Amino acid sequence: MICLGIETSCDETSVAVWSQENLLKEITHTQISMHSVFGGVVPELASREHLRKLDTLISLLQKELGSDLFSRLDLIAVTRGPGLLGALLVGIAYAKSLALGLEIPIIGVNHLHAHLLACNFSAPITYPALGVLVSGGHTHIYQMDSAHSFILLGKTLDDAAGEAFDKIGKILNLPYPGGKYIDLLGQRGTANSKIFTKPYLNNDNCDFSFSGLKTAVYNFIQKNEIPALNYENLNLEAVPQQVRDLCATVNEVIVETIVEKTRRALALCPKTRTICLAGGVAANTLLRQRVDNFAQTRNINFLAPPQNYCGDNAAMIAYAGIQLARCNQSSALDFEAIPRGQLFPDDYISKPLS
Repeated sequence: MICLGIETSCDETSVAVWSQENLLKEITHTQISMHSVFGGVVPELASREHLRKLDTLISLLQKELGSDLFSRLDLIAVTRGPGLLGALLVGIAYAKSLALGLEIPIIGVNHLHAHLLACNFSAPITYPALGVLVSGGHTHIYQMDSAHSFILLGKTLDDAAGEAFDKIGKILNLPYPGGKYIDLLGQRGTANSKIFTKPYLNNDNCDFSFSGLKTAVYNFIQKNEIPALNYENLNLEAVPQQVRDLCATVNEVIVETIVEKTRRALALCPKTRTICLAGGVAANTLLRQRVDNFAQTRNINFLAPPQNYCGDNAAMIAYAGIQLARCNQSSALDFEAIPRGQLFPDDYISKPLS
């Protein structure tokens, strides 16, 4: 089975071809430099850039894998959501057109589930598993019983962890995306556990809320006159120790909150054999270390995608598409995009591949 994957949920335009258990090729165009001018993703610009780049990337795939690529495809998988509506529509429209023209099945993939399945890129997931999805838009914990069975145990109530990282980075005038630089500077600083309270732990659930932490950091910076940085000429070694320590503290608070919620989720799923950490923030050095350490204390396997596959990519979409197809699942051509905040319907249809 050969599957073409298309990913356009936010600010990465990505295409990939997966054959059985092997990734044949993946090409990704990032929009970071374009959005960094604004300090965050501008949805309309993101959509237009996807529209401008997608056909070019598909042509590059054909150049790499052969001009007969389309004739060899058995399936097309495309990100259906969650994501920016306009960006999603670009990828979905392109994928539907190809599927219709080639007369092959199409599958609309849940982007979040695909992130977690990308842990298989490191080693096979042993089920049942606990999926910890940490990204710019979501911080979710799932009970994973198979490659196509996900039960949501906890979710983001407001700001996701990645969003909090990036907004705090913007307050500090760090380059975009700020989370990456908070991680790097935090490794050069010393955390102070007495400054900020770990958010939303005075309950017994697995949900997350990081908006209060963002406000607390802003107030702390104003009160203590933390110096603003010059992001255009940032030298990590020249950043004041006061800023490094603050980054280390923010990193510590967010990471330990995620670990604590993971601990609670594990209590609900005592038969868990693997903890899967995925999403863009899974590239965070401290988060990977702490979740790995926690898993070891419970004699549970720990898996995370290779760091270059933590962010949005079409390889995970194509892979997820193949897993769904193996369960005889497909999508009708009239499926809709699912933007962030909208429930993802379970409307796959039973349609074995011919």
